[in-house]
Formats: sequence, C-alpha cells, structure tokens
Amino acid sequence: MESLYIRPGHLTAHQTAQQLGISLDGVRQLVRRGRLTPSGGTERQRWYAASDVAALVAERRTQNAA
Repeated sequence: MESLYIRPGHLTAHQTAQQLGISLDGVRQLVRRGRLTPSGGTERQRWYAASDVAALVAERRTQNAA
C-alpha cells in the first residue's frame, strides 16, 4: 500500500525497490550497509530521497557498463 502523504521529492520503499530493480529486502540491505538512508516516514513506512535513489541507479548503471 502506497502512502498518500509522502513528501515531494521522496519515494516509498516500494518505489525505491522498483527504481533500483531490487526487492524490498534489497532496499533493507542497502540501509543496513549504510548505502541508503531513510529521509522520512515512519518506522514501518520509510521514505527515501529521490535524489539518493537516482544516484544509486546511476552508480549501478555505471558498474554494469564497466
């Protein structure tokens, strides 16, 4: 279920997973490893800055191209 009250410029965990092409568990792993930091939401429904997610997407593309 998507949050109706997400701040502009932020993505839900589901949206973040879709952008990165990974599972929700993959998003949790990125958070545990310090590669992605929640920027709002609640403990159960975290939000991530769209700019942070875009940077990870670009990084993944660069790694895959190399």
